Amino acid sequence: MPELPEVEVTRLGIAPYLEGQSIKKIHVYQKQMRWPIPDDVHLAQGKTVLSVTRRAKYLFVNTDVGALVLHLGMSGKMRVVDADLARKKHDHLEIELNSGKKLVLNDARRFGSCLWQGLNDEPLMLLRRLGPEPLTDAFGPERMFDMSRGRQVPVKAFIMDNSVVVGVGNIYANESLFRSGIDPRRAAGKVSKARYATLTDNIKIVLAKAIEQGGTTLRDFAQADGNPGYFAQHLNVYGRTGEPCDVCNTPIRNKVIGQRNTFFCIKCQK
Repeated sequence: MPELPEVEVTRLGIAPYLEGQSIKKIHVYQKQMRWPIPDDVHLAQGKTVLSVTRRAKYLFVNTDVGALVLHLGMSGKMRVVDADLARKKHDHLEIELNSGKKLVLNDARRFGSCLWQGLNDEPLMLLRRLGPEPLTDAFGPERMFDMSRGRQVPVKAFIMDNSVVVGVGNIYANESLFRSGIDPRRAAGKVSKARYATLTDNIKIVLAKAIEQGGTTLRDFAQADGNPGYFAQHLNVYGRTGEPCDVCNTPIRNKVIGQRNTFFCIKCQK
């Protein structure tokens, strides 16, 4: 599943082609996505795209009447191509622009979505309980420490809870905990404030570094056969079961926590 850095790189990739352009036509070829695409999305037709923003893993194509709210789901991808380019298999949504380009959402598994957030409407239910963005000042160790008190849930599951902080998916939770020397199995309520300060810093570092690395893929968003989405990066523990730890050479272990594979070093993480 695309995680926050991949979604942010997608935003950076498509924004220059959308912002300031008028939406000529919205083509819905498959209405049944994760949630049915509402007819209200057509309210954006004829409107100028003011900005493309992100909240958690949702992308907002903002106009003066509301926003198209896009999600990549498990395997969705976006690309910008010439408007007259023939559709590919699993191209379910196209946002045609007056520039002669179109934004295409391709999603073989159809777990992605396109919803509508009217300018004066109540926030969509799925947006109401989201925690702070991890790369902002709103996310800090005090919040993490206070929310964790009395919690017996493993700290890895705690930092992946979107009501605590958004966008810390499985890959980056594993990597941040390794950098912080914290055992992912440790109860969230047993982690000290000082260690949460270290963890908060490392979450920011790991996510920012991944976004920076993903910047090398931005050109792919304007190629007809490009494959934007995941990008290569060095990982210290994720997916490395049995391989030697980069720090101490102890074999990396694997355990399922909260139904997600978890990777850690028993010597470096306490």
